[in-house]
Amino acid sequence: MRITSPAGTIEIVNEPTYSFGSSDNVRAYPLERHLAPGSGMSSIHGVLLNGVPMAVFANGGGASGIHDNSAVFVNGLLYLAVGGSVVCMSVSPMDVRWSLQVDSATCFGVHYDQTRDAFLSHGELEIARFSEAGAILWSSSGADVFSEDFALRSDFIEAIDFDHRTYRFRYEDGLPLAA
Repeated sequence: MRITSPAGTIEIVNEPTYSFGSSDNVRAYPLERHLAPGSGMSSIHGVLLNGVPMAVFANGGGASGIHDNSAVFVNGLLYLAVGGSVVCMSVSPMDVRWSLQVDSATCFGVHYDQTRDAFLSHGELEIARFSEAGAILWSSSGADVFSEDFALRSDFIEAIDFDHRTYRFRYEDGLPLAA
């Protein structure tokens, strides 16, 4: 995944064989951060700026892959899904601001609605809205995992679960709307 920023091209890469503290890795990252020390590492994602490794993050729980919704860049900050968490960082200068567990299993994607200035995570078990400062504003769940479609609509957030049930949540408070 590539994102164009004022600092240059940010690239998010999957690093499934990366070993923290090892000199035998394909890339050497100056910053290594395990978001859930003591747990396994099912998701390992690296952040490069203009081809230069900047930071690598790992998390346990369900694995999160790299795709178009793995990260968003808003107001000079990168918001990256890693396992069940979102990491917020500045890329120039590099600085990790916070990490926040947004789902008890896996965060499938990070989304931003500019009109509402709303950050949202599409989790396996929860849809959550979080603040720029790294606080959960609300979190809502459904009857099954949200493994199907997810969309930011003009008046609501729409998520579809494994059994193809459609859920619509209000941006303001996460309360459900009739589908």
